[in-house]
Amino acid sequence: MAPLTAIALSGGIDSAVAALRLKAAGEKLLALHFITGHEPADRMADHHGRLERLAARLGVALAVIDCRGAFQREVVDYFVDSYRLGRTPNPCVRCNARIKFGVVLQQALALGASRLATGHYARKERDAAGRFHLYKGIDRRKDQSYFLARLTQDQLQRAVFPLGRLTKAEVQRQAAEASLMGRPGRESQDICFVPRGDYAGFLTGTGRLTAAPGPIVDVHGRQLGRHRGLHAFTVGQRRGIDCPGPAPYYVVRIDAARNTLVVGSPTDLMAAGCRVSDVRWLQPPVADTLRVSVRLRYRSAEQPARVTIETGPAATVRFDAPLAAVTPGQCAVFYRGEEVLGAGWIESSLAS
Repeated sequence: MAPLTAIALSGGIDSAVAALRLKAAGEKLLALHFITGHEPADRMADHHGRLERLAARLGVALAVIDCRGAFQREVVDYFVDSYRLGRTPNPCVRCNARIKFGVVLQQALALGASRLATGHYARKERDAAGRFHLYKGIDRRKDQSYFLARLTQDQLQRAVFPLGRLTKAEVQRQAAEASLMGRPGRESQDICFVPRGDYAGFLTGTGRLTAAPGPIVDVHGRQLGRHRGLHAFTVGQRRGIDCPGPAPYYVVRIDAARNTLVVGSPTDLMAAGCRVSDVRWLQPPVADTLRVSVRLRYRSAEQPARVTIETGPAATVRFDAPLAAVTPGQCAVFYRGEEVLGAGWIESSLAS
């Protein structure tokens, strides 16, 4: 009997074309759609109807997985608690490791599938020793290897990325040729569970975070004004500081212990490196010190750096040239050329 592959079907064009390509390759498919509990209630019925029609068009059975409890614990609570601690979280990295390739993968296995496919733009290969390697998608503007960098070997072993060797334009063309979707809309850049991108409103609305006004100081400790709550800021931010000065101020540091916002000039934002915790290596490091390219946010450019591996598992990253706005809570992803080596969470910056 042919092995069963599950496809995480969101209703969007990428997962639809991923399913289409697997069907064309002769794969036996089961479509899985997971509910987070943060879908717009007034659109749930319409969305489920579209999913059913899409699954029928693809010729696959559709199962709905209730992830509301796990999503709240693993993603939403993490998101809110990070801001409460003065950090800027990355819920998409967290969701891929804990929900899509955690809860959803386990449900897929329980339903008889041996693998889980998604619409991510990334590539995977297996070497002669049986280890799996994660690579960037060939469409550099859509590459999503950054969001997958904290998968384990076991998770990567069961992952399938049918779009890794396609561009977005090719995906749109294949969807149109198969009449899978209507006219594609603009892709949202917002976090899926934050309505209209209103982070501050969402955070205070959860009841887990209370906006607490406090001082705004410069890097020398001189008070410049007052903020309405640290949750409204991230390192590198300029808007919303509202302190008059000879030049614009930028957020340099968020001191949650003292409820203080530290601001300064662009020069004050520069860092020589960062400390990283909970490092997860997809490939075992070959030495205690590695030359890598590091990406500190999804949309930031990779930068050459030296990583020194410490216990914990932790690491110290030193950039070849100083970088601006190194942000605690974000994910530092280490690359060697096209390949993802590993990733960890930024704890603090190193002074330049």
